[in-house]
Amino acid sequence: MKKEYRIKKQKDFQYVFKKGKSVANRQFVIYTKEKSDETHFRLGISVSKKLGNAVKRNQIKRRIRAFFTQHKDTLKTTEYIVIARQPVKDMDYHDIEKSLLHVLRIAKCIK
Repeated sequence: MKKEYRIKKQKDFQYVFKKGKSVANRQFVIYTKEKSDETHFRLGISVSKKLGNAVKRNQIKRRIRAFFTQHKDTLKTTEYIVIARQPVKDMDYHDIEKSLLHVLRIAKCIK
């Protein structure tokens, strides 16, 4: 994922947390904040140490990033912060994809 698609700074995370709205299901919490001046979405990912060791956490992050790059044409130009919950550690990519599509439909972020 390109650098301009990422949210890395703490102040950017805090801005989306405070100004945006959240939607959740059992596997993910997604905070969204509309950005009309952007030409593409931005993504921040948070995976807690409670979900496993560094290898497992990075695997979860790679799968979430792969979902967003695969579906980038169908997503609105919004800032997203994805927080993974406990059930994600036992899921494969297709289950993660289904769950993220579900929560993004609830948030009305799919074109």
